[in-house]
Amino acid sequence: MTRLTADEYRTLIVRALEDAVDANTTEPDLRRLFTPSSHRLALAPDVTVVKGARGTGKTYWAKALTDPRLREIAAASYLMPRLRRVEIATGFAADRTANAAYPTKRVIARLTRDDDFDPVDFWFMIVLMALQVPEIAAIGGWSERMSWVRENPDALDDALQEADDAARSAGTTRVLLFDALDHLHRDRTQADKLVSGLLEVALELRLTTSALRAKIFIRPDMYDSAPKKFADASKLTANTAELTWLRENLYGLFFHQLGNYDGPGAAEFRATTGSWRDEGGGRFIAPTDVIADQTRQEAVFGDIAGPYMGTDRRKGLTYTWVPNHLQDGKEEVSPRTWLYSLREAAADSAERYAGHEFALHYDAIRASLHGAARIRVEELTEDIAWAVAAVGKLEGGEVPMEPSVVIAHWNQGGLSAVLQELVKDSGQDGPEDDGGSGPRKPDDLFAVLEELIDIGVLTRRLTTGAIDLPDVYRLHFNIGRRGGVSRKKS
Repeated sequence: MTRLTADEYRTLIVRALEDAVDANTTEPDLRRLFTPSSHRLALAPDVTVVKGARGTGKTYWAKALTDPRLREIAAASYLMPRLRRVEIATGFAADRTANAAYPTKRVIARLTRDDDFDPVDFWFMIVLMALQVPEIAAIGGWSERMSWVRENPDALDDALQEADDAARSAGTTRVLLFDALDHLHRDRTQADKLVSGLLEVALELRLTTSALRAKIFIRPDMYDSAPKKFADASKLTANTAELTWLRENLYGLFFHQLGNYDGPGAAEFRATTGSWRDEGGGRFIAPTDVIADQTRQEAVFGDIAGPYMGTDRRKGLTYTWVPNHLQDGKEEVSPRTWLYSLREAAADSAERYAGHEFALHYDAIRASLHGAARIRVEELTEDIAWAVAAVGKLEGGEVPMEPSVVIAHWNQGGLSAVLQELVKDSGQDGPEDDGGSGPRKPDDLFAVLEELIDIGVLTRRLTTGAIDLPDVYRLHFNIGRRGGVSRKKS
């Protein structure tokens, strides 16, 4: 079969990635589901805590696990037959349905204002609702259900034991999924208490039952800041996994999307990159080297983008340059940002560099970073809106900046007042989707600076202590860097 031309490659990339970059609205599906090697442990039923930065796949996997067909793919890909013997229920998520086992954010805000509110009672109520325990499901309101949990500890234990016995007799594990914990409460202190209560309940299920498990998808900074003063809290460490995207995982994802596109070019791409395995239903699995071997991946990507980010190696290698410029301060790359950048580079190459010998022109790749930065900031805004507000106050400046200069920008821009405004209504019934909880100490700008470094939005240079900003955020806010990728001109 003939090799794809540069123009055919551009068309394939643009069309194959059209839905993939819409990660927030596109559900995981049979063809596009990719199983990175680094995510295997996160799906194990006995792993309680799955840590991942914004955009690394927490919600994606939480949704995929609820679909028996996609669980089967994961079970086969990860050689994890136990995934075939699980029953999944959702204990918290962003896209709540009318009959969900958990209340809305507004209801949670009201419940936490009760002097008798106990986060542990709250989560045990959710667990019983997710397990469809008749005694609590029959009660009419969330406050009344919490009262039942508080006043009937023996009945609570009996209900859990019955559910555990039933699952064990059926040979299944009942896994309760908890996602989007950024949106539990707008006040960070309350959010931390709620997360702490959830961790305590999850650990108790782990230690006292054999077939009931909680799986908690959470940002690392939220996990770290939640108090862990309950008994045996250290045992959570042994049941923790992280969602990370290695460079070969990112390229494997890209090639998987091209090979599984239902349209022109996909078959030719598969034919020129090795022997893909047909799994039926339009799903194909790439050869191991295409999704796991960096040397092979560099060769495949070189056919698409050329070897260099210019006319020779002095400008950098395309294989390493692209992911390096899309990573945040924790060296994490959002898959959605990654695919968006490649798609934009293909579209721009078709428009401005149609005669180029490779599908992706190096200048188009550079230009695509600006759109990718916008996508990344949109992701950040959904969960950590206060971080976007803080970085926005640095607009027009240039990094690296001394910490004192950052604080001066924030004082001049009135950041403290902005942060206080973001969280002042935390005790009220706020909107359901308001950009997550606030910073731990909104009135302490030095603490805000440290928290932004902790979550990878800002970085600190080891040699000088100066504050820097990854390109994937910097370019969106029109912030310069000496010797870096240029800001987009108006």
